[in-house]
Amino acid sequence: MTQEFSYEIVEEIAVLSENPKGWRKEFNLVSWNERPPKFDLRDWAPNHEKMGKGITLSNEEFETLRDAIKSM
Repeated sequence: MTQEFSYEIVEEIAVLSENPKGWRKEFNLVSWNERPPKFDLRDWAPNHEKMGKGITLSNEEFETLRDAIKSM
């Protein structure tokens, strides 16, 4: 059984890469099921009609990751 969900890309922040089929690894702010937007990193098909597996981060998780990357 497929579970229905909705999403809205609130802000496109960065495209990290693109494969030969046109899928792009993107970092965006996404609202899932009309909830407050979260930072999201995943592969997207052209025109955002399909998506691959990815991760979402709350503001606090993003800040922790950002600080860890800065300290590298």
